[in-house]
Amino acid sequence: MIEAILLSVITAATPLLIAALGELVAERSGVLNLGVEGMMVVGAVAAFAVAKETGSPYAGIVAAGVVGAMMAGLFAILAIWFVTNQVATGLALTLFGLGVAGMIGEAYVGIPGISLGHWTIPGLSEIPVVGRVLFDQDPLFYLSIVLTVGVWWFLFQSRAGLRLRAVGDRPEAAHALGLHVNRVRTMAVLFGGVCAGIAGAQLTLAYTPQWVEDITAGRGWIALALVVFASWRPARILAGAYLFGAVTIAQFHVQAIGVNVPSQLLSSLPYLATILVLVLIASNRRFTRVNTPAALGQPFVPDR
Repeated sequence: MIEAILLSVITAATPLLIAALGELVAERSGVLNLGVEGMMVVGAVAAFAVAKETGSPYAGIVAAGVVGAMMAGLFAILAIWFVTNQVATGLALTLFGLGVAGMIGEAYVGIPGISLGHWTIPGLSEIPVVGRVLFDQDPLFYLSIVLTVGVWWFLFQSRAGLRLRAVGDRPEAAHALGLHVNRVRTMAVLFGGVCAGIAGAQLTLAYTPQWVEDITAGRGWIALALVVFASWRPARILAGAYLFGAVTIAQFHVQAIGVNVPSQLLSSLPYLATILVLVLIASNRRFTRVNTPAALGQPFVPDR
C-alpha cells in the first residue's frame, strides 16, 4: 500500500515539478508568465493527438514541447517586445490555450490513448519499496529530476545563469554592461513554454492516457504558486512539488478508507493548500522582499 501511495504521489507531482521549473527560469529573468495553464493544456492535447496519429508517445512529447514554445513565443512577442502588460497577456494566453485545446481535442474525447510506459533500471528496480518507486518510472519522471539538477546548476553555477539572474534583478545595469535584456528574457520564456508543454504531455501520456477537456484542472496555477512557495529555488521546488502531489493524492486515499468527508471538500484540498501557502508567504514581508526577483513583472525598454 505504501508503494502504491508513493507511486501515485510521484505521478501527480511530476507535471507540477516540470512546469514550475520552467516558470522559475522565466521569473528569474524578470518575466511573470501567467499563461502556464494555457501552455500545459495545449501541450497535453498536442501530445495526445500526435501520439495517437503516429503511434509514438515520444513524438507526442516533442510535439508538446514545440507547441508550448510556440505559445510562449507569442507571449514573449507581446509582453517583452511590444511591452504589453504581463499579467493581462498571461491571462489571455491561458484563455486562448483552453479554447484551442478544447477545439482540437473535441475529436479525441473518449478515445483510448497511448501510454508512455516505464523505463525499468535493471538491478536497482528490484530494491524493496524504493526500487519500484524510483527506478521503474516513466521517462518524464527521470527528466524532471535531471531538469531540477540542470536548472540549479545553470542558475547558480554557470556564467549564463548569472547573467539571467542579473537581468531579472537589475535589467538597467545588465543592459549597461552590454547584455541583451529582452533577448535573455525571451529565451527564458521559451524554455518555460517547452517545460509547460512537456508537463501537459505527462498528463495525457503517463498520468491518465486519455484526453478530457480541462485535463490540467488548475495545475498550471498550482505550479505558479509553487515557484513562490519555493522562493525561486529549484531544490525547494522539488520538495514542494511532492508535497502538493501528496495533497492531491490524499483526497483519493481518504475516500478509500471511508472517512466521512464531502467529496467536494476533498477535491478542493490542493487548491486550498495553494491559497494557504500564498497567504502565509504574503504575510511574511521580509521573505517577499528578500527572495523575489527585483524586476519581476516589470517591462524593459532599452534606450534607442
